[in-house]
Amino acid sequence: MASLSVKPGQRFTLSDWQNSSHLISADAEHQRSTSHQIRQEARALRNDTGNQAKWDECDSRTRLKDRISSVDRWREVLARCLTDIDLEIDALTKVKEAAEDALQAKNLCLDVAIECLTFRESRRDIDVVRDPVEEELHREVKVIERTKKELQQRVDEAFKQLCRLKEVRQLLNCDHRHKVEALELDRQCLSFNVTSGNISFKVNPTRIPDGTTALREWELNSQHNKDCAEAEMKASIELRGAITLTIAQTNNELDAQRMATEFALRKRIRDMEGALSELRWQEQNTLEEIAEMEEDIRQLEEDLRKRTLDLKVAHTRLETRTYRPHVELCRDQAQYGLTGEVQTLEAAIRALQQKRTESQNALDALYRQLHRIQTDIGYKTNSLQLDNKCMDTRRKLVIPVEKYDPEVDAVNRTRNLPRNSQLELT
Repeated sequence: MASLSVKPGQRFTLSDWQNSSHLISADAEHQRSTSHQIRQEARALRNDTGNQAKWDECDSRTRLKDRISSVDRWREVLARCLTDIDLEIDALTKVKEAAEDALQAKNLCLDVAIECLTFRESRRDIDVVRDPVEEELHREVKVIERTKKELQQRVDEAFKQLCRLKEVRQLLNCDHRHKVEALELDRQCLSFNVTSGNISFKVNPTRIPDGTTALREWELNSQHNKDCAEAEMKASIELRGAITLTIAQTNNELDAQRMATEFALRKRIRDMEGALSELRWQEQNTLEEIAEMEEDIRQLEEDLRKRTLDLKVAHTRLETRTYRPHVELCRDQAQYGLTGEVQTLEAAIRALQQKRTESQNALDALYRQLHRIQTDIGYKTNSLQLDNKCMDTRRKLVIPVEKYDPEVDAVNRTRNLPRNSQLELT
């Protein structure tokens, strides 16, 4: 006979079963309600985060655009400053070169003035005078040295100003280059979107990198660079004006002094030519007087010879008449006449001898004076030649050096004059 098998374990009551069904239904209802609420919250969160992300991305894009605009504006300002400072550097460099050329030209003027003074040191004896030409040449040397000092000072100032301009330009160029790089990076950031292939997670992207500056500091730095550039350009413009004025003033001053020197030199040459003309006239007259004096001395000697012969005749007559015999040896009128003749002839001879001596002394004095005149002519001819050499040397100041041909011996520093007309310059 079959037996009933009973499953071992706990057995629940119907109320437990019903309660379990109700509990499962209630839990399901609760879970569905919770799930619904979570879904609603998730939808709201998705909507909020999506909207916030869009707004944040839009705001970031706007901020990037504003930043790009601000940086680009400063880039343009710095680019204009760079262009202006490059132009100013070129302009100041040209003015500096003009000052250096003017300074170099002053070296030629100084060489010419010193060469003229050196020439005039070869004057001799009485012609070594402190005349207006020498005074003007010394004054010209002082003017040239002073103008050279002023021009050298301006060249040094221009060099220092160029260094400052280049230093400021380097700062501007560095700032400009950094802004160009920043613009490229910000524009690259602006181009990023969710479909970009080079986006990824980064390690600690919100960190503050070392060397980060505040916005105000960034603006002040750019403004400072711009202000420094403008200040240096203003100083450079003022310096250019001062250098140009200095060049003009020094040139005018030196031209005026050079004209004064050449005026004095021409006047001295005219005075020297007048003195030489007077000396040559004196030389000619002295030579004529010497010739006349020598002729008169010759005639005096001839008359002295004749009077001596006459005296000999008278002496011979007197001596011969002493041989008259006895009473015939008397002092007659003939004896008195011969005695008087002898006395007269002796007096005439003494007078002629005295006059011959005086004439010879006068002739010697004329020869000494002639030698003095001829010596002075030599001195003045030498001085005139030296002053003419000075005038010829000063032609280098108005004639280009490469076209200047003074026809001067490079060894002896003298003109190629005919051999018989050169003077010894010692």
